[in-house]
Amino acid sequence: MATLIDDAAAEQALTSSLMDVFEAQRRAYMDECPVSLDIRRDRLDRAINILMTHGDDLCDAMAADFLSRPRLMSMFSDIAPAVKALRYAKKHVARWMRPERRALEFPLGLLGARGEIRYHPKGVVGLISPWNFPVNLTFGPLAGILAAGNRAMIKPSEMTPETSCLMESLIGRYFDSKELCVVTGGVDVGRAFSSIPFDHMLFTGATSVGRHIMRAASETLTPVTLELGGKSPVLLSRTADIGQAAERIMIGKMMNAGQICLAPDYCLVPSEHMQEVHDELVAAAERLYPTVKDNADYTAIVNAHHKTRLYDHIVDARNKGALITDVNPANEAFSREDTDTVMPLHIIQRTTNDMTIMQEEVFGPLLPLVPYDSIDDAITYVNERERPLALYYFGKDRNEERLVLDKTLSGGVTVNDVVWHVGHESLPFGGVGASGMGAYHGHEGFLTFSHARAVYRQTGFNLAKMIGLLPPYGKKLKQTLRMQIGK
Repeated sequence: MATLIDDAAAEQALTSSLMDVFEAQRRAYMDECPVSLDIRRDRLDRAINILMTHGDDLCDAMAADFLSRPRLMSMFSDIAPAVKALRYAKKHVARWMRPERRALEFPLGLLGARGEIRYHPKGVVGLISPWNFPVNLTFGPLAGILAAGNRAMIKPSEMTPETSCLMESLIGRYFDSKELCVVTGGVDVGRAFSSIPFDHMLFTGATSVGRHIMRAASETLTPVTLELGGKSPVLLSRTADIGQAAERIMIGKMMNAGQICLAPDYCLVPSEHMQEVHDELVAAAERLYPTVKDNADYTAIVNAHHKTRLYDHIVDARNKGALITDVNPANEAFSREDTDTVMPLHIIQRTTNDMTIMQEEVFGPLLPLVPYDSIDDAITYVNERERPLALYYFGKDRNEERLVLDKTLSGGVTVNDVVWHVGHESLPFGGVGASGMGAYHGHEGFLTFSHARAVYRQTGFNLAKMIGLLPPYGKKLKQTLRMQIGK
């Protein structure tokens, strides 16, 4: 009992300390409003400067957290896209901030009345970022958060402690804690953090955790944007260039060892092309990574727990009749007991729905192949499952492509490649259903973290009297109704 009381007291103290930070940011926000263009650009500039000045240090921290992570890949996947997002927001924020005139319908628009939308900062945003791209998925969302004029509290993942601690230090040097701050810690900190009554909260991570975040947010009526994951399918058409598709799939699947929310999770393949697709995938993987274990261009699994989870999928699939190809061109020694967390690609055939790998997001270098007979069968297979974060179609038949796009629903789509739709700030990024809700990137990010405030300006005329809205109601109001709705 004493332990339970101690734990409850510690959690209450933790929540209280986080509330102190939140309330200080909220007071500073209220004192500052309106948040000028210059202030927004200055904050975006400071975020950019962190990445440009300390990008190498952040890459070192990510390599330490993963034990093996290529520097150039970290620069490409974490530093560059975050810088691009922040610069894009800085370039466009003046236009995004302008009040937007709206035409008014009868009778409210009579005699010079005007309507507009003003985009107002929401206030203090809570940002919970994940471990797989810890820098990009912290600083990328800040583009929209800061452009919209908000302040933010950040809870990065405890699974990448070196990176999280470095971000805490750097942000503390470049920003006052009342503008932007980082809170590090484990599950207890995350639980307390998600209970804060933020003006908006963004969570990027697993669907299972997203449900807990949303449940906690419901207690304070905090609006949430959830960027989750799911089983993003590749649909290979009979018209696809299989060799080209295989290489592009492997590039997306093996980057970061498949630890990407948008990674191809499984491939739907025409039944008669299963062997050819398998062979082309193996050949592409071997070209890209002729060695795996000591390959400086390959990323390790983030920790032993996740490596064990992936090997459990393999054992489960094999026990249920799957045919598994271990793509290991240099015949290196791997085992699930190794303290080294590097893991080669496994291609899995003869899958069944009762296998765990077909029920859970893979998030690693395992790729199931699922045969289909007709395009309708493939579409049905996708639609019988929870809506994915992404869908990838390879093929040259535009009518079939249109059918797939019309008949399925996913967060985003890349055609004849994988993952690339996330790389463009002009396109919104977000999930749907179990893969998330809401979107950010570019203008959509600004809108997500802004309150669209309606403003109506009335003229000096007594509109209510003109349209017969003053009691007693009678002939004039009937005429108004006939003009409005014909009755």
